[in-house]
Amino acid sequence: MEGWRDRETATRGRAPDTDTKQRRQAGELRDVGRINRAIERLEQDRAIYYTGHHTGHELTHAAGLRDGGTWADYINIGLEHGALDLAGLELYMRGLADAGPTASGHRTPAVIVEAPANGIDEATMRANAWQFRQILGRGVHGIILCQAEDAAAVRAFVEACRYPHHTLGVDPAIPSPHARMRGAIVPPAPAAGSLGLGRRGRGSEASAAPIWGVSEAEYMRRAEPWPLNPAGELLLGVKIESPEGVARCDEILSVPGLGYAELGPGDLGLALGYTALRLQPYPPDLAEARERVFAACRRNKLAFLEAATPETVAARIDEGVRIIAGGRPETAAAGRAYQGGTEGARGGG
Repeated sequence: MEGWRDRETATRGRAPDTDTKQRRQAGELRDVGRINRAIERLEQDRAIYYTGHHTGHELTHAAGLRDGGTWADYINIGLEHGALDLAGLELYMRGLADAGPTASGHRTPAVIVEAPANGIDEATMRANAWQFRQILGRGVHGIILCQAEDAAAVRAFVEACRYPHHTLGVDPAIPSPHARMRGAIVPPAPAAGSLGLGRRGRGSEASAAPIWGVSEAEYMRRAEPWPLNPAGELLLGVKIESPEGVARCDEILSVPGLGYAELGPGDLGLALGYTALRLQPYPPDLAEARERVFAACRRNKLAFLEAATPETVAARIDEGVRIIAGGRPETAAAGRAYQGGTEGARGGG
């Protein structure tokens, strides 16, 4: 395999220009702007489109080289149901970096991973926080937590993804580090609407920073959840896909640090007795759940994720959906053309 840090030949049949080489060698990506293409588009109130499924993603360096030219704004990698292949994920991210820059000028397409652990309670999240550290350490740009059922679990998920020196959104009543060194006690739970301390540790920045094209110090500064931190480059989301999650969706989606949410009609449908996958138009109970989760996203200013087709994407955009599932470039082309702008239907990476 070619050296991923110093590779100087683009993989789409052309050599990078001198400026691209120099910027890559200097560890830079762009003169200004976002690392995470998905966040960049959401900041502009543009719908974003992803590719990738719940299982079966090829996690090799060669696949990363191939996928670097994707039409999508981000790539979804399913590790909840797919094999937990962290070594493969690292190779894949290296392949994406070697294939860059993308057509939009980013070092790689954004990558968001469906984590294996389910957000059923806080204890489960604390016990499985290692998964989030390992996934983020490969240089990905976000994580979605499946089966989110409990606000304390979601809060623990966000805390596991943050370094402790970042304090935006942290309960101000928590004693300072020096006070805690002298025995001050951290409250058992942060105040409502606040987070506890970040729990991600130093160590993986050496593998993640080169994927982003930044120094290790810069990575640790920018590896923060957006929009809680407006300069953050991590997009964290949750999937509401159980009756308990729907019942608590307002509380869950008010947790600071989240950027988006979705209804999971497959697992929720199973819980409601539908053994066949029910897609839109939903039966009344799934339609009720969809409206509750979508309304909670609106109240908490989170992007809502939902599937669309070329025929329905304009209506979804008008309704306020901002993350479009379905994995079809034709849908992305139709949606981008509908919203207009300088990129029109081209998009990509």
